[in-house]
Amino acid sequence: MREFIVPVVVFLGILGYLITKNPILAWIITLLGSFELFKDTISSVLKKQFALDYIAILAVLLSLFTGQYLVAMILSLMIASGRNLEKYAQKRAKKSLTALIERIPDKVTLWEKDHPGEELKLKNIKVNMEIFIKKGEVVPLDGSLISLGAVLDESSLTGESAFVEKVSGEQIFSGTINMGVPIALKVTKTQGNSTYNKIVEMVREAQEEKSPMVRLADKYSGYFTIITLAIAALAFIFSNFDLMRVLSVLAIATPCPLIIATPIALLGGVNSAAKNRVIIKRLSALEALSRINILIFDKTGTLTIGKPILKKVEILFKNLDEKKALAIAAAIERNSLHPLAKAVVEFGKIKNAPVLHARDVAETIGLGITGVVEEEKYLLSKRKGEVGMAIELSSKGKTLAIFKFEDEIKANSKEVINFFQNQNMKMLILTGDKKVEAQKLVKSLGEDVEIKAELKPEEKLKEVENLKKEGRVVAMVGDGINDAPALAASDVGIVFSNEEQTAASEAADIVFLGGEFASIPISYNIAKKTINIAKQSIIGGIGLSVVGMVFASVGLIPPIFGAILQEGVDVVVILNAIRASRINS
Repeated sequence: MREFIVPVVVFLGILGYLITKNPILAWIITLLGSFELFKDTISSVLKKQFALDYIAILAVLLSLFTGQYLVAMILSLMIASGRNLEKYAQKRAKKSLTALIERIPDKVTLWEKDHPGEELKLKNIKVNMEIFIKKGEVVPLDGSLISLGAVLDESSLTGESAFVEKVSGEQIFSGTINMGVPIALKVTKTQGNSTYNKIVEMVREAQEEKSPMVRLADKYSGYFTIITLAIAALAFIFSNFDLMRVLSVLAIATPCPLIIATPIALLGGVNSAAKNRVIIKRLSALEALSRINILIFDKTGTLTIGKPILKKVEILFKNLDEKKALAIAAAIERNSLHPLAKAVVEFGKIKNAPVLHARDVAETIGLGITGVVEEEKYLLSKRKGEVGMAIELSSKGKTLAIFKFEDEIKANSKEVINFFQNQNMKMLILTGDKKVEAQKLVKSLGEDVEIKAELKPEEKLKEVENLKKEGRVVAMVGDGINDAPALAASDVGIVFSNEEQTAASEAADIVFLGGEFASIPISYNIAKKTINIAKQSIIGGIGLSVVGMVFASVGLIPPIFGAILQEGVDVVVILNAIRASRINS
């Protein structure tokens, strides 16, 4: 592993020095091991930023000044090992991003008439180009299906394990896998705008962000530096100005645990979340999520599936039965993209209604859809005065049948609510739906859940702002564009990913790939465990170092053993931080 080349060279140099006792070799080895330390510190000073490595630099310089070359080399070995161990740990923590990127091929096969079979780099593919995807290949770009049909594994985006069938003209999303015969697509989004690339960018941005917990470690390091210098000064004074005593204190006080362990823990938490199909867009969200004391839900598409299901057909005309009514309605609705239309067609299949065909179909927004079936003209329109979702089938001004729909609650919704109630979390539902529909939902979830209905987007935003003024740490879960303002205002905005990247996804801090409601407690548990590990690393590193410094200040730990002991502290704290990459929800 390339990360450990410098530490190995430094270690071999120490062995060479023990044989030759050559001070020039000692200087070379010390400078090699601590080169990056000096470079980064000088860079921070030039930018007028506080550098966290002043203690380590003082320890190295003092050991060289006093001729303690072996101590200087051991310190440089510890510094090089710590920094390279950090790189290795961060590489492991970023494994989720690497895995995401490696899924998409670098080159794409064209399906153009003029260039069939020609390969182009992914970045050179433009909108409206036609591409070819073999069986088992990952779809590299979003596109419209040209082939008659396709069978896809969309689990990387939705979390659903069942394969999905698509027909010609339907949208195919990047990151899915072609599980059927080879297919052709017409590209609708380039690499930079593709669905899968946006997911990768979310992870990348999160891993590059400096969170409040990292800044908290910086703050601790400032205090730690002051404490260390104070102990070193007292040791110098009470030991009759013995520089060896000072060197012992400085050698054991190098603040590597604070500098290294916290970001490793946080990146590990991001990685653990990604394994559970949860994208943490901002590291600060991980810390905030661990502290939330109120959880707000949108209703439609969040607590419920967001997909209407036909539950009841009422026949009002004696010469019509349920199957015939469904057959007529499905024949017309098959030509519509409205969610209620899809529900009618699906229910017709379930009831084995006969397949009829409609002609002269015309849909008018706000009025309904008309069509001629078996030489008679029918109208499907919204049922006025009906509580809930309902449409009616009519002909010649007479209502023949009423179709009633419901939006089903997601699986595990009640269990998730119970989980957070056991955490003494306040629960609130904010919805734009009618009060009657909202109250039905509350009855099924439990009376301890508060609900506010018939809210506009700006009213949802106001509710979030008021709660924050009260000192609440607010997490909101939503899915629609109407939730975007409130999501952005929350301490933690959470969305279930839709087929397209909506304004809600852009405003959120955390994105769930798919609609699994259980992702919420999973994310909460990962956040709590990650922050606990980060705090353990900070407090444990400080505690062990301070105890060691006290012993060193009274002459119980010589410089060489101090340097070795500090490395032991570094390794223990870093290994503890790496545990965050293996958190099980």
